[in-house]
Amino acid sequence: MLDWCLRIQTNRKKIQNVVKMTEKNKCIVVLSGGPDSTVVAYWAKKQGYGINCISFKYGQIAEKETKQAALIAKKLNAPIKVIDLSSLKEIFIGVTSLCDRNIALTSAFSQPILVPFRNAIFLSIAVSYATAIGAGKIFYGAHGSDAKFYPDCREEFYKSFEKTAQLGTERKLQIEAPFINVQKSELIRIGAALSVPFQLTWSCYLDQEKHCGKCESCMNRKNAFKEANIIDPTEYIE
Repeated sequence: MLDWCLRIQTNRKKIQNVVKMTEKNKCIVVLSGGPDSTVVAYWAKKQGYGINCISFKYGQIAEKETKQAALIAKKLNAPIKVIDLSSLKEIFIGVTSLCDRNIALTSAFSQPILVPFRNAIFLSIAVSYATAIGAGKIFYGAHGSDAKFYPDCREEFYKSFEKTAQLGTERKLQIEAPFINVQKSELIRIGAALSVPFQLTWSCYLDQEKHCGKCESCMNRKNAFKEANIIDPTEYIE
């Protein structure tokens, strides 16, 4: 009887260890379809994580983002959930040029480019997804070039959000932006070393066949490849 009880306890410990290892190695990647989050996804796979991608329709003009995210996930042989939050457009109309065609797009950063609290919305759902499948980490593509203009791309934001997620789930869930101290040009170099298919990524705020080449996001993309001294495979209209 004692031997039987000991065997049960040993098996329970083995199961618990397997669960812990699974949580440690399984992650969620918030994959927008852009180069930044795609580099994060390729990096996470290289690190040995079992990646699970999540992408969002939030009423953005550039619906092509999620289509490209799906192609990238397929290339990575990773599952992807595309979450439809298109009704958020009712909130963002009149606020952001990423959702409202009546607000002019600019070639440099301007206030209307901001989508209010967007990363918090995405990370909230990513937390739910991570909890549902037993993933221990969430990665997203915030980097050093973003922090100046985007509050929800700063380390103090996502670390605070991490604490909230832990309180709300009673799990030791981690939220990380692996390249928070890296500029976009360096991120492009890292992606090139990881053989990231940049030709599949989408940056433009519009939803045309090719990148417009004029909006702030296209300009950032152009400049990053130029500064990285990496050939830009992107087709631009201008």
